[in-house]
Amino acid sequence: MDALESGNISEEWKRQLQRYVRGGHGLSERRFSAKRTVLLVIDMQRFFIDPRSHASFPAAEEIIKSIQQLLRGFRSLNLPVIFTRHALLNDEPTGMMGSWWGDVLREGDPFSAIDDRLESWPGERIIRKTRYSAFVGTNLDELLKELDVNRLIITGVMTHLCCESTARDAFMRNHEVIFVIDATATDDEDLHIGSLRAMADGFAILATTREVLDWMSGQR
Repeated sequence: MDALESGNISEEWKRQLQRYVRGGHGLSERRFSAKRTVLLVIDMQRFFIDPRSHASFPAAEEIIKSIQQLLRGFRSLNLPVIFTRHALLNDEPTGMMGSWWGDVLREGDPFSAIDDRLESWPGERIIRKTRYSAFVGTNLDELLKELDVNRLIITGVMTHLCCESTARDAFMRNHEVIFVIDATATDDEDLHIGSLRAMADGFAILATTREVLDWMSGQR
């Protein structure tokens, strides 16, 4: 079901999550400037989307339209966009993640590519990462300073792993985090909701794609 078309899924999630949202930390309650804001698209790779991949799951496919809409909104305002893709070089050790999952995604594997429907535009950065958090072992920190960014809008997969880990690390680095509940996904709805609860309580402002787009429409 498309949450943007029906509104049923995202509205039900918002209802469940409302008790965890701290006062004043709802997007509709805030007044933002688009200045110093970046859209972060995490690991929207064929590995998680292509049904031929053993790691694919339907919810990853279902959030593509939401992310496409956010990309159009950011690009229309000439705001920065950063993509991440998870892939290890052939000579890189798998580390604890390899031991934990018994599986790694290598650079050069066709499934490591970002889905064609979310192709980056010239000037948009793509960061290769090897851990859950997009801050670990990458130049994301330096890139955000270069862009003079202090607000991250987080989308992608998987909600409770790479998206949440990145959101926590961003918060610890004094960035404001907006976590888009219907533009993030994982392979189990309970894990998705559980992660959103933790984000709402201590790390991020929760928002729907429509709320972010409505906020951005006032920036034109």
